[in-house]
Amino acid sequence: MPLLSWNRRPQEEPGQGLSVQEVVFGLESGRQRSMPAEGGTRGKLFESCANPGCRTGWLHLWRSRSAPVVEGGWSCSAECTATLLRSALRREMSGNSGASEIHRHRIPLGLLMLQQGWINNAQLRGAVEAQKKSGGRLGYWLMRQQNVSEQLVARALGLQWSCPVLGMEFYDGEGLTPLVPRLFVDAFGALPLRVAAGKILYLGFEGKLDPVLALSLERMIGLRVESGIVQESQFRPAHTRLLGARFPNTELIESASEPILVETLARRLERVKPVECRVVRVHDCLWVRLWLRPQNGAIPRVDAIQDLICSVRKR
Repeated sequence: MPLLSWNRRPQEEPGQGLSVQEVVFGLESGRQRSMPAEGGTRGKLFESCANPGCRTGWLHLWRSRSAPVVEGGWSCSAECTATLLRSALRREMSGNSGASEIHRHRIPLGLLMLQQGWINNAQLRGAVEAQKKSGGRLGYWLMRQQNVSEQLVARALGLQWSCPVLGMEFYDGEGLTPLVPRLFVDAFGALPLRVAAGKILYLGFEGKLDPVLALSLERMIGLRVESGIVQESQFRPAHTRLLGARFPNTELIESASEPILVETLARRLERVKPVECRVVRVHDCLWVRLWLRPQNGAIPRVDAIQDLICSVRKR
């Protein structure tokens, strides 16, 4: 059930006198929060610090700063910024890659196609032998050596992963670069296809899905993510072209320990003063996104955000 919380000013009834960006929505599944609305204001007199252990007391009432904001909560001081970041990092580091990775048994692609009657035993044996000899994916050898259509292989992959086969109609990858860091597009073989009704991001993969990345994206960008298989002949050229597009500025940060990473990030936030900052774990790294200006619409401007991909060096 969604939880609704807000920063209440003295002598106000719940729900009164609130600007759009002061309302913070938290969902247990996705921690989805509203973004600061363009033209909104923060840091008004009597703004409450988001750090529950804040000790600056009434002194912060005279501070004119309106940022940084960490996961919807305003920070009144550098000390409170570090505390909010420490809490966010510990939450993510204590999880299991940001999602529950359920390793379900999947029917091997060749056996699935054989059961469906889409290939025969001779075709399967020939493709398996070629795969053992030269490597690669079984679907590749079924198409190249056994004359199995690409559409049929993609359909089988969709059955294997219980997901749809996504087409490239209305493809707008270059317009979606603010949603996914280039590093993730490259490393995890993801292809953002389009946003539907400002609510759903369709994310394509060539051979297998990455549910961890999909859930992390949902938590970070506030859109529902629908993953699916894209045919190889359509995926590869689009993916290569997308890697040459303009993405938000991204910085890689490797830290010797969690406290040092918190200190590094806190200094960055105090210098940049983002209107919003979120922290999400993606596999073994932490994705920290800074919104430099309020967001207007489902997709931020590419120059209005900054991504930090962080890791803690293992001893």
